[in-house]
Amino acid sequence: MSAPVIEPVRAREPKTPAARPGTAQRTTPARFDTALGWSDKPGLSWALRVLLCATALAIFAAPFLTIFSGAFSTNPSGSSLSFLPHHPTLLNIKVAGERGIWDYFTNSLVIAGGGLLLQLVVSVLAAYALARHRFRGQALVLTLFMLTMMLPEEVIAIPLSLVLGHVPVVGLDLKGTVWAVILPLGAWGFSIMLLTEFMKDIPTEIEEAARIDGVGEFRLLWQVILPLCKPALGVAGVLGFIMIWDQYLLPLIAAKDPTDYTVTVALSILRSDPQVGSGVVLAGAVIALIPSLVVYLLLQRSLVTGIAAGATKG
Repeated sequence: MSAPVIEPVRAREPKTPAARPGTAQRTTPARFDTALGWSDKPGLSWALRVLLCATALAIFAAPFLTIFSGAFSTNPSGSSLSFLPHHPTLLNIKVAGERGIWDYFTNSLVIAGGGLLLQLVVSVLAAYALARHRFRGQALVLTLFMLTMMLPEEVIAIPLSLVLGHVPVVGLDLKGTVWAVILPLGAWGFSIMLLTEFMKDIPTEIEEAARIDGVGEFRLLWQVILPLCKPALGVAGVLGFIMIWDQYLLPLIAAKDPTDYTVTVALSILRSDPQVGSGVVLAGAVIALIPSLVVYLLLQRSLVTGIAAGATKG
């Protein structure tokens, strides 16, 4: 007599209601995947969020729209808010060009490009030394970098003017050259501190593995450390460019002749010129605004990634 065969017990599958013929099941989530948690159904909270977003957009976008509108208007009025130009014209741009705005714009591009390149090189080297090495007096160096961030430009304006007029040891007079503006901007405490804190979080195992493979110091920095610091470099690049581009006092004290001015100083000259109207000043402001917008649009992903990476550390 053979033993009875016992079949294994199978788990019952949950019954799902059958879809009606000719209808598709809904796959859209009940809420959008956003930080605000927007609902896909109009309601009181949905209307409130739309109102808040529209208010914020109006507050931040209204000045930009007013500048662009006035720059291309024939007779812009400073007492009224207008988002569309009245009698559109390019005369304001032409007059600003005749006043030398493009020469000042070129000076600003040269200074911003050279200053940013020097600033990033100095910041990377200083941050690498502070983050990946230990030496005597390291805390003092960090404190000095922080102190430079606390001093306003007006405090060091006169001493800096004297130094630029007669550089110690070498005795050079840098006034009237682009180096008088580029060199003081070569070291910025904010970018050094930012890159230092970012490099500190890179695991030491990566560095040790590279050293075992015979990687040298500069190759380690270039091929291992810097690729991991791209978000921080993006933040330092955007903020550093805007900081250099917006300089007003330093180009003013470093110039010997009005032709050495940058576009930010040129705007104050246009504003004080009684022969030009407000439309020419607004046209110069639009010209001065373009590089900052271009740099931000090109590096906005790195900027957001770097800020998010810094906010989620620890």
